[in-house]
Amino acid sequence: MTMDDKQLNHLLSSIKQICGDNSITPLHEPTIGQLEKQYVQDCLDSGWISSAGKYVDDFEKSLQNYTGVKYAIATVNGTSALHICLLLAGVKANEEVLIPNLTFIATANAVCYTSAIPHLIDVSMDTLGVDPVKLRIYLEDIGELRLDGLYNKNTGNKISTLIVMHTYGHPCDMDELLIVCKKFNLKLIEDAAESLGSFYHGKHTGQFGESAALSFNGNKIISSGGGGAILTNNSELAAKAKHLTTTAKIPGTISSEHDYIAYNYRLPNINAALGLAQIESLPNKLVNKRLLAKKYQQTFASENHLKIFEEPKNCRSNYWLNLLLLNKPCRATRDKLITKCQEIGIYTRPVWGLMHRQVMFHQNPHMPNLEISERLFDSIICLPSSPQLISHNE
Repeated sequence: MTMDDKQLNHLLSSIKQICGDNSITPLHEPTIGQLEKQYVQDCLDSGWISSAGKYVDDFEKSLQNYTGVKYAIATVNGTSALHICLLLAGVKANEEVLIPNLTFIATANAVCYTSAIPHLIDVSMDTLGVDPVKLRIYLEDIGELRLDGLYNKNTGNKISTLIVMHTYGHPCDMDELLIVCKKFNLKLIEDAAESLGSFYHGKHTGQFGESAALSFNGNKIISSGGGGAILTNNSELAAKAKHLTTTAKIPGTISSEHDYIAYNYRLPNINAALGLAQIESLPNKLVNKRLLAKKYQQTFASENHLKIFEEPKNCRSNYWLNLLLLNKPCRATRDKLITKCQEIGIYTRPVWGLMHRQVMFHQNPHMPNLEISERLFDSIICLPSSPQLISHNE
């Protein structure tokens, strides 16, 4: 379906009304206040700006308190956190790791860092995350359960792990996905990079798998400039995560002794200071994010050719990015609207490039039917979603 100029101009006018009279409206920008400046200045004054300091510990504790998870280990970014989650799960070379076809490239890249193979799965229209029904039917068809786990009958490789992505902050159907993992003896990791502040049946995302990864990139709901975190309720995994992210240095030794080939994935104290101040303002950000989502929903409620995506049933989403969905997929219309928005200074974007179309992964194992991720690719327009939009324009 293509829109005529009158429909496009009406749509642009509606988006512009929400974004206000700013000359440039970013897709998502951080909010920096006095507390952020105070904490960062304290780091500068103390000289503790690198990979040790009180703000790292305080930031980790604040993440634990907010999410309800027992352990949080801060890392330099979300991709490094996901890489460590895979190592904690014991993922080995040439094993297959099930991931959504609709995800950011870091999900697939992290799998490759372990020399494992991303195996691409379709998603659900209801959650935008892995579809548990399609996954179960697919694994019943191509999977063979042996004493030591699930194997792909087509490739002969072991399928060891499922990564679920809470896409744009909307929780996956975790109850059903856990049932699938139990049936097929799969370990579960949550890519919760975008879902800080999102809850599934009253429980914060990141608490359902063995471990989870958060991201605090500059465009996330809170930002430490860069940064990420590993979440887990398992004390042994938490200790191993801390060890692996700090070069596996053996504590208590005078000289630098190490017992693994590990990683310097530590979050600098100065970034943690920024993140700590940000998480203290998270509740207010979430209020504004949900008000902005409601405003988008109300503005476009009467449109018959598109809709605003709403949080899944029994979930409370952070609405990291608001999504406009064309009812009839049309890449030409999608691209035309994005281009028109950019011409007037409103930054929108399509969904990420699908994994099965990436040059690195187009020959990877995948479901034969990826129709929902393909439909969403041609339908989704990500709208400006900074929490300050609501306070600036109300």
